[in-house]
Amino acid sequence: MFVHKLDNAAPIKIWQSGIENIDEKCLEQAENLSKLPFVHKWVALMPDTHAGKGMPIGGVLACEGVVIPNAVGVDIGCGMAFVETNIPVKMLRETVTGSGNLVQAICGDILRNIPTGFNHYKTAQPSEVLDKAKEQGEKYEFDKELLPQIDEGYFQVGTLGGGNHFIELQEDENGMCCIMLHSGSRHFGNIVGQYFNKIARALNEKWFSQVPSEWDLPFLPVDTDEGKRYLEWMTLSMDFAYENRAVMLRKVKETFTKYVFKYCGIEPEYTCEINCHHNYAALENHFGKNVYVHRKGAIRARDGELAIIPGAMGSFSYIVRGKGFADSFMSSSHGAGRLYSRTAAVKEFPVEKVMCDLKEQNVVLSKFNKADVAEESRFAYKDIDQVMANQTEMVEPVKKLFTVGVVKG
Repeated sequence: MFVHKLDNAAPIKIWQSGIENIDEKCLEQAENLSKLPFVHKWVALMPDTHAGKGMPIGGVLACEGVVIPNAVGVDIGCGMAFVETNIPVKMLRETVTGSGNLVQAICGDILRNIPTGFNHYKTAQPSEVLDKAKEQGEKYEFDKELLPQIDEGYFQVGTLGGGNHFIELQEDENGMCCIMLHSGSRHFGNIVGQYFNKIARALNEKWFSQVPSEWDLPFLPVDTDEGKRYLEWMTLSMDFAYENRAVMLRKVKETFTKYVFKYCGIEPEYTCEINCHHNYAALENHFGKNVYVHRKGAIRARDGELAIIPGAMGSFSYIVRGKGFADSFMSSSHGAGRLYSRTAAVKEFPVEKVMCDLKEQNVVLSKFNKADVAEESRFAYKDIDQVMANQTEMVEPVKKLFTVGVVKG
């Protein structure tokens, strides 16, 4: 870790070996954060940090009395889910079905039955979160523009999305199969984030805010109506994202159980289930003050808390236990972090190279359109093991996992 400091600004603590490892745009965004009048203590950049919109992804910002929609991001509540099984990966690879081995059959079934990319379900799905939101309609009725998202959410719950979202079968150090997935609040949280960012921008202009508009960090004081409404909608988006992952994980377990029982005669057991966010803001106490901690591409890592840090497909992922490290506001990285933008990755790495790499590593890829597969290849990301080495103060690994089969949008 090193500290970067500008005059008349808060320090920036960066968990990297040197400033040369931080791209110019990311550092500029962090410097903008450090100049905010309401920043608490310092800005923290995780080892996977890279430029985002307004605030770096892999950034943690504690604020006194305000929330910043772009410091949460538009995929509000995006995060991870995980569960262990008692089924050896060797068995899945060696058991043949009419659709290839069990890894291929299971991944193919998941791809066919869980909507990916921009696809939704054709019929409304059950959602306790959205049912509750409708019962508490008075909390949300002021923002009429957002209300249709609640109805549309019934068709989105239990869907994967695209980009870096995935469902993976993985192998742990003992050769056992685990299931991991990455998704968020889908279109629901995206619309909420954009809506309140627009409101914050208009209010900041009205107030002649000292935060320059080009920083793309318009804020909402939490004691204003607008700030309170954002927190309500953000919380709803987080709950929806959590439920979205839980529904998908249940469906994946059902598929896994169906195939393993049919072809192996074994009823799988599931243990150590985890579901956690990495795009959100929360009121927490740090260094003697109640502050709103924005984690944009960062996980909470309180002492003893289990969390998930995925790598790119075809590389390693980790289950970690938090150490409650105060200087990072009890946070750590949320993944490996990008080395190449999606556009740059497609230009740099041919589809054939990525597909050959996955084949050489015995990784099954289930994806309808493989033309953009380089966007999420392991070559487009930082070395996850180096990221882990840079955050030993924050977390300790408890399980290391390698991709066996992956479903992508």
